[in-house]
Amino acid sequence: MSEAVPEPQGFTAETWAKARTFHGRVATQADVEAGRAVFALGDTHNAVAFEEPLPQPVIWTDEEADEEFAALIVQAEQHETERGEQLQVLGLLLPQGRTVIAFTDDVHEVDAADPDWLALLEADLAEDEAEVE
Repeated sequence: MSEAVPEPQGFTAETWAKARTFHGRVATQADVEAGRAVFALGDTHNAVAFEEPLPQPVIWTDEEADEEFAALIVQAEQHETERGEQLQVLGLLLPQGRTVIAFTDDVHEVDAADPDWLALLEADLAEDEAEVE
């Protein structure tokens, strides 16, 4: 019998610091399948996990939607491509519990008391509540 994969839990301004993180080592596909990690990159070299306190509040810019969102970094790794390029890859948790993969250029680290982050967080949660009704 297979083990159920835990659904990512969202967060609020009060609960963000308790968000589940993946740190200390590079994630594997098994970690992703078990719900422990957001991503696993198998086609890179010299991968290392960032030594950064997690979770970390950020403002994420979704280039496709041309919108900003409150998010948390819950996984952070650096990978090297075959051409020697360094990729700093982040696993983000959004307030509703959805996860996304981003690059460091797509986020701006903030303090949890940042008024812009709090306003984006409140808007995201209000939008989510409106969809449920």
